[in-house]
Amino acid sequence: MKKIVRILPSVIENKIFLIRGKKVMLDRDLAELYEIETKQLKRAVNRNIKRFPKDFMFILSKQEAQRSRCQFGTLNRGKNIKYLPYAFTEHGVLMLSSALNSERAIMVNIQIMRTFMKLRRLILSHKDLHIKIEQLIQQQEKQHGKLLEHDQKISVIFDAIKQLLKNDETIQKRLTCEEKREKNKKWGFTPR
Repeated sequence: MKKIVRILPSVIENKIFLIRGKKVMLDRDLAELYEIETKQLKRAVNRNIKRFPKDFMFILSKQEAQRSRCQFGTLNRGKNIKYLPYAFTEHGVLMLSSALNSERAIMVNIQIMRTFMKLRRLILSHKDLHIKIEQLIQQQEKQHGKLLEHDQKISVIFDAIKQLLKNDETIQKRLTCEEKREKNKKWGFTPR
């Protein structure tokens, strides 16, 4: 009997980052989803390196790795990064299932592909956001020196998109609570 692998889309969405103007997933996050060690994933990639051209996978620079460590709150022990992380684009993640050749890798990749498609549909359904993201990416490509600033702006946009994905009830409850707080606020001077 096959074991069904279920990973919440929000877990996958939180592991998709924008680096160098591309939506990517980092090796450590993929290894965690596949339930293997990061070094095992890297070995499989290195054995099948012809399957991973630069538009499928790239190695982060030291500066990018340091930024990702600060931004994503990773690397608990030790101060220095020993090995630079691999970043996989959507196509690189798809190629990983053939490189790893395990049932779990195939099942996890199906879920990751669905999440990428869901994000793409969401972006396309919100044309204004799509246009803004495209403008930021074009600016980022033109001004390579300001990567950090644009990455942060794009990260904010993706956070907003993720918020839109949450169910309407949570948002409605939050709004209702804020409205109640506004009504209960007292205005004017209060003597002590």
